[in-house]
Amino acid sequence: MRYFVKHISLILLHLTLALNGFAQHNSAVSNVWIADNGDGTYTNPILHADYSDPDVIKVGGDFYMTSSSFNAVPALPILHSKDLVNWKLINHAVNNLLPEEHFSSPQHGNGVWAPSIRYHQGYFYIYWGDPDFGIYMVKTDDPAGEWDDPVLVKAGEGLIDPSPLWDDDGKAYLVHAYARSRSGINTVLVVHEMNPDGTELTGEPVLVFDGHENGNRVVEGPKFLKRGGWYYILAPAGGVTEGWQLALRSKNAFGPYEHKKVLHQGNTDINGPHQGGLVELDSEESWFVHFQDKGVYGRIVHLNPVEWKDGWPMIGEDINNDGVGEPVLTYQKPDVGSEFPIQTPAESDEFNKQKLGLQWQWHGNPEPTWALTSKMGFVRLYGKPLPKGVKNLWGVPNLLLQKFSAPAFTATVKMKFRPHMIGEKAGLIIMGEDYGYLAVERGRDGFRIMQVTAEGADSGVSENVQESAQVNSRELWFRAEIQEGGLTRFSYSDDGQSFNEIGEAFQAKEGRWIGAKIGLFAVQPQNGEPDDYLDYSSQHSGFADVDWFRITTLEK
Repeated sequence: MRYFVKHISLILLHLTLALNGFAQHNSAVSNVWIADNGDGTYTNPILHADYSDPDVIKVGGDFYMTSSSFNAVPALPILHSKDLVNWKLINHAVNNLLPEEHFSSPQHGNGVWAPSIRYHQGYFYIYWGDPDFGIYMVKTDDPAGEWDDPVLVKAGEGLIDPSPLWDDDGKAYLVHAYARSRSGINTVLVVHEMNPDGTELTGEPVLVFDGHENGNRVVEGPKFLKRGGWYYILAPAGGVTEGWQLALRSKNAFGPYEHKKVLHQGNTDINGPHQGGLVELDSEESWFVHFQDKGVYGRIVHLNPVEWKDGWPMIGEDINNDGVGEPVLTYQKPDVGSEFPIQTPAESDEFNKQKLGLQWQWHGNPEPTWALTSKMGFVRLYGKPLPKGVKNLWGVPNLLLQKFSAPAFTATVKMKFRPHMIGEKAGLIIMGEDYGYLAVERGRDGFRIMQVTAEGADSGVSENVQESAQVNSRELWFRAEIQEGGLTRFSYSDDGQSFNEIGEAFQAKEGRWIGAKIGLFAVQPQNGEPDDYLDYSSQHSGFADVDWFRITTLEK
């Protein structure tokens, strides 16, 4: 019922926007999820997309957010807002993950874990832990511009979730957690001293909190801050899906720390509300941005008010008077002194610019010839040979993907297929540990549309063709209709008007530490046989020219 009401509200809002001159496919406003209710209130989540482990800062009148990106490239998304409710994706801080050769193939669930963004003496800093290589840092004086190359602040396995603090006396510190899968320990937090320029840890780790001793399992994701002479570490506990939020405080950076539970699910439907960043406004309000794990959609982003009580940041609203906050659903927007336009991260792409839209990421460090943009109104995806030894697309890095952006939506893509090899294919994919796609393939007897699934792709299963159909046209429209919960139906058209459903309904599934993604691919078989029948078969590689990719509200 809640989604139905929200859906009707969005339809009315979109009609209003259209009357005000917003173009359907070029608007900065999403077609599918808007948190701003247009009446001074907002409804959580503020982003119904997988911006997991978010952290946020305020610099002047601007807010900046980053989040985990794991193996996806470009990495470390940078989002900007003027009011904490309406966000725009403006950049990524890292173009290629290090070591570059290691991340040239998909490293599912590895890479960038739980970053922390800070502003210090004119520079923006982001720290993150790579569970296999150590703690990295990047910085810039312009978050929408170029970021410096990553610096390895501390090498080591299992060092995760770092957060820095520059103190009033010029000293600097860094808190982090441990990944048991690499280090053998977890649920403890340590603080290091750090050199003032933030490039190196100078002291030995000092244990400041052990959740085993007080019933707080899986303590990780700490965020370091100082307020009113107190050092605070905000840290989640209890696990991704069912956890809660802790606040620790001490008069000394190295402890000892008191602790208090400040946010939990309580009687709400918002499971595991925890892990995020706290900001204070000029209006003296405080707010907390955090995630909720929502399965196939990943870790979506919520915004909750903070009230300081006896020196503790109590988050959300204490509805049942148990002394712990619960997440809000609809609430008054933050008091930032002005009203700002509704905006959302981009989803649709007309492919008429010289760069790919910021919503797109690859599953590994990209090669220059995976995709070529143009000013001719399309992006060209070249059909690259499948890597040796892969059994399905789980091991393929050249998948061009974006996040699920709403509970239910429709994705439609128009493409022209120009293959070079027998068995070459291109199409529209829903990617996760299970995946399903709709593709056009060049066979020996012509072209065929095929709906394919791989249930258990992460364990190396082979693909299953659910249904196929011969087609004569090489200009095709593919569509995926994603219902609430991720059940997906595929259809295709050769005229863009009449769509034919094909195959079985596919249940989308999350990836490794990420939500399911949707996007595009073009591949060739290994050691493929050239298609000498085609008059353009002398070209070195086949390709698909993708005219556009459009996300719209799912029609009931």
